[in-house]
Amino acid sequence: MKKNIFTTLIFASITLFSFGQKKAVVPVTNFTIDSSKSKVDWVGSKKSDFHTGYFPVKSGVVNVAGGKLVGGNFVIDIAGLKVTDGAGEKLQGHLLSDAFFNAVAFGEATFTITKVSNLKDNKANITGMLSLHGVKAPITFTAYIRNADEKGLFAEAFFPLNRSLFGINYNLGTNTDVQLAIHIYGSKL
Repeated sequence: MKKNIFTTLIFASITLFSFGQKKAVVPVTNFTIDSSKSKVDWVGSKKSDFHTGYFPVKSGVVNVAGGKLVGGNFVIDIAGLKVTDGAGEKLQGHLLSDAFFNAVAFGEATFTITKVSNLKDNKANITGMLSLHGVKAPITFTAYIRNADEKGLFAEAFFPLNRSLFGINYNLGTNTDVQLAIHIYGSKL
């Protein structure tokens, strides 16, 4: 009888252990980028002034699991650059020329998320590979996931980007950083 109780306890322990070790699989929800609203705002400073503008986000997908960001990728329309501070077409043409972005050769930039460290329900550190101006380099920034549910996705990030990392060296001096504000909208696939 003691042998039967011992065997039953071992069997029960193995059964509980094997069922207890399985992790629930959280389904991934994919949000396709709304290119009519998504954009990358920028502020570029020089010695005595600054300029503002934006790049449209052409396409992309954001992956969310359990309400948390887990991955994604984006295509940014460098050739679609717009200047918004009134400096007009002259500055826009200069920025699109080979002195800056060389939009004829490098009309798009891509960003692929390689790592996400979720900090809070709506905040995550994102690392990914940015391909810009023919150069591919890792960047890390903090993003705020404002909404990711049945109604859609809205996420933002605000950070400086060192343009010299991507070979954009025109009139560099001490003005290496361009301030970015990324606004991503998406809907469920």
